[in-house]
Order: sequence, then structure tokens, then C-alpha cells
Amino acid sequence: MVYAALFYLVVNAWLFILMGVDKKRSRLEQWRVPEKHLWLLAWIGGALGGMLGMKVFRHKTKHKAFAAGFPLLAAAHALLIGWLYMRFYT
Repeated sequence: MVYAALFYLVVNAWLFILMGVDKKRSRLEQWRVPEKHLWLLAWIGGALGGMLGMKVFRHKTKHKAFAAGFPLLAAAHALLIGWLYMRFYT
């Protein structure tokens, strides 16, 4: 359980930071973080960090796939975590 929580925390922090890095690179017209990397991190548990990164850095907010996808993935992760907790720890 501790390892799962640590993994969740790290992947969310990683995607949050990556959203900021990508925004900075965008402004400087430098090499960008591929969107498939952002999506991969979101799918494996970092959607909440991605959502927060979108809000804080105002990045990818006009991309409908990100604006709708990250919150939906975050909700799905919350439901999964809640279900797993209820299934194994109650």
C-alpha cells in the first residue's frame, strides 16, 4: 500500500513538473515534450498532477482532449482507488 501511494505521488508530481517544463519550452520555441509522454503519465496515475499543471501553468487548456481527458482520468483513478480500498481494507 505504501509503495502504491508513493508511486501515485511521484507520477503526479512528475507530470505536474513536466507540464511546467513543456510550457516554458513552448514560450522559448524549444524542443517540446511529446504529447504521448504526457498521456502515458496521465494514464498510469498522474492525471491529477496533469490537471493541476494545466491550471497553474495555463498549459494545454485549449486542447479539448487534455481539458476533458485529464479530469476524466483523474475521476477514474479516484474511483479505482476507492474501490480497491473498500475491497481490500474494510
